[in-house]
Amino acid sequence: MPAIKKEIKNPPHFQIVTSDIVLAEVCQRAREKSCVALDTEFIRTRTFYPKLGLIQLYDGEQVSLIDPLEIDDFSPFIDLLADQNVVKVLHACKEDLEIFHHYFKQLPTPLIDTQVMSHFLGFGRSMGFASLIYHYFELELDKGASRTDWLARPLSEVQLRYAAADVWYLIPLYEEMQQHLAQTPWQSAVQNECEFLLEKCQKTKSPDTAYLDIPNSWKLNERELMALKLLAKWRVEEGIKRDIALNFIVKSEHLWLVAKHFPKHTSELLDLGLLPMEVRVNGKKMLQLVEKAKRTAKEEYPSRIVRLVDDPRYRSGLKILQQKLKEITPAELPIEVISSKRGLESLMKWCWIKQQDPNDLPDLLQGWRKEFGEVLLKSLQSF
Repeated sequence: MPAIKKEIKNPPHFQIVTSDIVLAEVCQRAREKSCVALDTEFIRTRTFYPKLGLIQLYDGEQVSLIDPLEIDDFSPFIDLLADQNVVKVLHACKEDLEIFHHYFKQLPTPLIDTQVMSHFLGFGRSMGFASLIYHYFELELDKGASRTDWLARPLSEVQLRYAAADVWYLIPLYEEMQQHLAQTPWQSAVQNECEFLLEKCQKTKSPDTAYLDIPNSWKLNERELMALKLLAKWRVEEGIKRDIALNFIVKSEHLWLVAKHFPKHTSELLDLGLLPMEVRVNGKKMLQLVEKAKRTAKEEYPSRIVRLVDDPRYRSGLKILQQKLKEITPAELPIEVISSKRGLESLMKWCWIKQQDPNDLPDLLQGWRKEFGEVLLKSLQSF
């Protein structure tokens, strides 16, 4: 019978790191290990970027709760993130990656995400960290402090224990899951998927395409889309510059109304239903952009947005893909690990609307999914 891991027998113990000297020592020790567990706590309400409140690091011996509000020199931590000899273990890491990329311009590499591992161990896509800990160790984690103000100081003992637990149990979970994964053919697929997460995090969307994310943009004609393109680009650039969440600048539906109706005066903005604050702070700017759209040459207008669902082949094409996906999915994998409905739609869009652009491949034609995607594409092309 295997020995019970120390983390399962004992509650998490931790130290709070509030000085550059201690951080350097912690990171140096961590770089002597083969793997470390990482997590972050943050808040994101009215800001464009998440506000980092805490970094949790566990090196297999010591949990360190790093207070970013007290640290001036993060270079030792950045060096740890970049150290290729230390595997960084995270769970559901998408938002953590965004934080590391924004604050430190360095992603944790090499990376293993235990949520990704769970996908290939038959858990599907909805298994959370606490559920996995219960599944493997029959331990119930207290998630009571998950919604908290991580920028407030001092943090309570309950908050600190909660934060520590998120990494304290992560290494034993990783080790347990790794044993099970080693008995499957999916180890390289897990690695590939984690590398894919890192790649995606580094891709930045151009503000020029922000208008495509505005709901109902497909209803607008080319001239109206020109106005929406200018408005949406301005809003993103303003959000980045002032670190304000986009809808706190102007709501998306209000941008759409401005683009649709081409108002000339701030009073018309209010008549359209824009908030007084939106008009007072940004009304003149929006009217200037509308005027700019009016003066733009037609050749520069964006094309009308073509929706996949309006294609007469959509319903039957999706049905064919869903049926084929069922047929080719290995018995031990949940279907949605290979592709969700959205993933199938991306393949259809690439095939029918994007003229099979080799520079804009859908997920299904990249990495470990490619062999499945090519079978699906063949059935779509023969349809």
